Amino acid sequence: MLSKDLLQEVALSQIENLQKRSLGLLRNELNSISLIQSHALIISGIRRCGKSTLLIQLLKNQYPDAFYLNFEDPRLYSFKVEDFQKIDKLLTEQGQTSLLLDEVQVVEGWERFVRQKLDLENFRIVITGSNASLLSKELGTKLTGRHVSKELFPFSYDQFCEFQKLTKSSDSTSEYLSLGGFPEYLKTGRPELLHQLFDDLLLRDIAIRYGVRDVKSLQNLAIYLISNVAKLVSGNNLRKVLEFKATSTVMEYFSYLEESWLFFFISKFSYSQRKQLINAKKVYSIDTGLVTANSRSFSEDLGRRFENMVFLHFRRTYPEIYYFSEKNECDLVIFGRQGLMELVQVCFELNSENLKRELDGLWEAMKFFDKKEGLLVTLAQEDSFEQNGYKINVIPFHKLPS
Repeated sequence: MLSKDLLQEVALSQIENLQKRSLGLLRNELNSISLIQSHALIISGIRRCGKSTLLIQLLKNQYPDAFYLNFEDPRLYSFKVEDFQKIDKLLTEQGQTSLLLDEVQVVEGWERFVRQKLDLENFRIVITGSNASLLSKELGTKLTGRHVSKELFPFSYDQFCEFQKLTKSSDSTSEYLSLGGFPEYLKTGRPELLHQLFDDLLLRDIAIRYGVRDVKSLQNLAIYLISNVAKLVSGNNLRKVLEFKATSTVMEYFSYLEESWLFFFISKFSYSQRKQLINAKKVYSIDTGLVTANSRSFSEDLGRRFENMVFLHFRRTYPEIYYFSEKNECDLVIFGRQGLMELVQVCFELNSENLKRELDGLWEAMKFFDKKEGLLVTLAQEDSFEQNGYKINVIPFHKLPS
């Protein structure tokens, strides 16, 4: 257990350090954040994507008197749920009713403290976390109906252009494709930051948190996946390729990698839940700069990284995305609250060799879903094609709606 004096000292030093830090680029997400006393706001996302900076912006712009605490501070490593009682005393002494809790998921039982503050004391609360599953499991059982969730990604293309002072074009698209959107890396241009981030995610957010003993196999799997983004992967095949003892271990590692926000695994579209489960998944990374820095593929693989970038553009808005594969293939089948939103094919550069294949995959998906318009995203080309009452719009990435 920790003393109240130590907790106060840590909180004061953390807030002083935050006040010295630059606000950075104001995140678009800030505009949609409005705290209400009955619900906690949960901001979750991958390590280093800007969650703490967003909290700083909230602290300076909207809630300057909030009590802030980052639980990844080494001085708080021995923090236990009982220590929240001392936080209670500090809040009472300081008369504060707004709480900003950074990386709180490292404290087992944190959700009981938050629930008390919401139910009995009408606090305004913002929580960040780097583990989607851990937060969602706890929230589902302890904060049902009392939280609003918001995902935070590395910079979008629009934010990247603003940060780098670039105009939207195929040239800035290529730059974004290479560099990605992690703010700290964009400030420094040092690839070792993305190497270290990749290692930290595997070791700190997965191996230590989940008790993975065979760290080398986990690393081999992660390197394989980041070197093969936008490709189909299956637990059984990777068990053979990477010499795992059991397919179940591969699938378990898949879930850890997804829960740490490092990868997304999307299913083949099917009206059968069973078929969705048994078919191979398509893998995408959280950031194309992370792919550039850590992939061991010997070719540039621009087409697959470009598809990864397009996937991320839509995933920021729509969490339910599939791929379509019957006679032909369509890269992205995107659903929203109102049902099917977009059918999207991705091609870095259309040419005489790939045009028919790309169009056929999208035509087939459009007919399957009876959707009259489809989207084909390229680096720089713009065009349109019509067939039997269906229309495909070809647009460059930089012209996609934000």
